[in-house]
Amino acid sequence: MSARTLMIQGTTSDAGKSTLVAGLCRILRRRGVRVAPFKPQNMALNSAVGADGGELGRAQALQAQAAGIAPTVDLNPVLLKPSTDRRAQVIIHGQSIGDMDAAEFHRFKPQAFEAVLASYHRLREAYDAIIVEGAGSPAEINLREGDIANMGFAEAVDCPVALVADIERGGVFAHIAGTLALLSESERARMTGFLINRFRGDARLLEPGLAWLTRHTGKPSLGVLPYLADLMLDAEDSLSRLSPAGAHGPPGSAALRVIVPLTPKICNHTDFEPLASHPQVELSYVGQEPPPAADLVILPGSKAVRPDLDWLRERGWPAYIERHLRYGGRVMGICGGLQMLGRRIDDPEGLEGTAGESAGLGWLDLTTTLLPGKRLCNVTGRLAFADAPVRGYEIHMGRTCGPALERPAVRLENGAPDGAMSADGRILATYLHGIFEQPAACAALLRWAGLSEPQPVDHLSRRERMLDRLAQAIESSCDLERLLAPLA
Repeated sequence: MSARTLMIQGTTSDAGKSTLVAGLCRILRRRGVRVAPFKPQNMALNSAVGADGGELGRAQALQAQAAGIAPTVDLNPVLLKPSTDRRAQVIIHGQSIGDMDAAEFHRFKPQAFEAVLASYHRLREAYDAIIVEGAGSPAEINLREGDIANMGFAEAVDCPVALVADIERGGVFAHIAGTLALLSESERARMTGFLINRFRGDARLLEPGLAWLTRHTGKPSLGVLPYLADLMLDAEDSLSRLSPAGAHGPPGSAALRVIVPLTPKICNHTDFEPLASHPQVELSYVGQEPPPAADLVILPGSKAVRPDLDWLRERGWPAYIERHLRYGGRVMGICGGLQMLGRRIDDPEGLEGTAGESAGLGWLDLTTTLLPGKRLCNVTGRLAFADAPVRGYEIHMGRTCGPALERPAVRLENGAPDGAMSADGRILATYLHGIFEQPAACAALLRWAGLSEPQPVDHLSRRERMLDRLAQAIESSCDLERLLAPLA
């Protein structure tokens, strides 16, 4: 028997689609339903490596965890990773096929849709239910032709759709009414109702507006989801929670102060969520303003390492880091950050922008050459400087070599070294995303950074509790019988 399908679309980007899909997957899993999340097309710089060795959106990996299944590329068959303002790397079934601009991708869409439908039909044969996540908004009428991410997909597979809107953005009633007004007659017909997300206060205050929306649109309210403070789940790609003004964690002299430069092409910033939720860490993202004093500076992953390196130089980060190290601070680089800490980055084929080479920051004796093909793998190992197990994943282009690698940061389970550590032990670089997620590794890294007695925090268990909390909130605030009726 083939799985039944429900699609969640949003009035805007970041309306809550990813979170709602994760919560519904957890609810169905609790009910004994074999459920899979599915996102036909995703545009995101946060990604994960699936159990099948391919690349997929980080949000779909989280949704897979909520559903209790292994993440695979079929959950997100088309992934777009912006490399410039006009071009994006196109990933089909977990593997990059090169960069395209908007016009090129539009011409490629029929082939991309074939990949989408192939994945969808495989999932239908393997599961009881599929919860599909749309992308952006179905009301983007300039993108309607050839759409494979929203109503184009829903119409092709004939699935019902529920619409979610974020009340924090303001104008929520206009968002819902306007979105429905811009749909075609057949598209409106498959809308089962609407939900309002991130509401603070007494939901009864919304009842007059909900009643008006139902009269005006003919669609019922399926629920009002509350704002959940401190709900930290892997973000699809939104940087809204990474605003430079917002520090995460407890302020004060007892906290370890960690700063991350908010570079234009930062990717996999989910690496830092274990630090953002750690009770002894004050984590800040720094954009245009001068970087503050800190104990640890972490250079993050990047989709365009050389342009992000230029951004750092334009804002005085090299002088800041030099002073930071002189006064005893620690520096860490993850993935693209590792490449930045070396002596040189070569991009002979222009894989991340204009072809050429750039001088690195020069604190580690290594060089990186960007080459076609991407290393994608899940790995385990142990920190080289502490008896702590590590689990993470690699997603990067580039071959790195140099004497600094003879002093690795991590020793992988297969015996291979990863990354580098400076001779004085104050600079650490690794290709591993997710390096802070294992409790012992996180504690060892915080101790290395200067926290004398780090508390053990199990981020993986915390994520499970967050998913359960999300599911409970949805169960208590939504008309689940009506929302999930298409799956019955």
